[in-house]
Amino acid sequence: MGGDHGASVTVPAALAILDKQPELKLILVGRRERLAQELARHNAAESERLVIRHAGEVVEMDEPPAQALRGKKDSSMRVAVNLVKEGAADAAVSAGNTGALMATARFVLKTLPGIDRPAIVTTLPTIRGHMHVLDLGANVDCTPEQLLQFAIMGSILVSATEGKERPRVALLNVGAEEIKGNEVVKKAAVLLRASHLNYCGYVEGDAIFTGDMDVIVCDGFVGNVALKASEGLAQMISHFMKQEFQRNLFTRLAALVALPVLRAFRRRVDHRRYNGATFAGLNGTVIKSHGGADALAFEFAILEALSEVRNRVPQRIGAELAALHGQGQPA
Repeated sequence: MGGDHGASVTVPAALAILDKQPELKLILVGRRERLAQELARHNAAESERLVIRHAGEVVEMDEPPAQALRGKKDSSMRVAVNLVKEGAADAAVSAGNTGALMATARFVLKTLPGIDRPAIVTTLPTIRGHMHVLDLGANVDCTPEQLLQFAIMGSILVSATEGKERPRVALLNVGAEEIKGNEVVKKAAVLLRASHLNYCGYVEGDAIFTGDMDVIVCDGFVGNVALKASEGLAQMISHFMKQEFQRNLFTRLAALVALPVLRAFRRRVDHRRYNGATFAGLNGTVIKSHGGADALAFEFAILEALSEVRNRVPQRIGAELAALHGQGQPA
């Protein structure tokens, strides 16, 4: 029910992904009448693989997280996360209020042993493919120990979902030199060097998209600014290209000739294909879709949830942390 578009996006996305993933089963959580109406609009109905779970309340996009947590226990968001807690669902996917979803998920599912706070991690395109960055806004202020925890979670996530034995991990900093950065980042670097991770040092913001790293770690303030800045840059480039190709008759003809290249370029940088941020560190799988996602983007958020369930990401993070604590290594 959440996001900028609600059921008009989530329902067609659910129907589309069910056609592509025959082993998948989905529970649509929200107001039954609204969801049934949207299913009927697409000539569909409940089935063995697609069921509706009624929830009478909806968390608004601008609603304070504490208010949503305390006052809306029958919200679609709360009911969905409860289904994961009860084992009735393997993962929850929502395009709703990020703060409320994080607060609800943390309250209901709890964090894994050894994790102070969950982190938001997502995939970004790079020159060589893609990489993962965390935290993207859940934790504005972090300790060095929490940055180490983020690095461990990000490394395990990449290893589990992509089969990379030793993912390359870096700290986002204002410079690559050891003397650069604030005290938190410097202390985190010491912890990372002493860990079992494949720590590669500091990287600056311009290295996010080179593809040299698999995981880049930062606090939520820095990560969110970097993410939004990159989204804004992509929109500006797209806007400028449209302007230039529509400038006159000759540029329009050039656009027709370049159309295959432009389509390929758009596909490679299409943010919708990287939709679906993980709440890493929880005792369960929760995926946050962009609030403005369309049906295609929401499909990719569901795919991210499916990948993490198949690869048992929370369980692997928990096992890794337990092993590290048992060995007396920093975690």
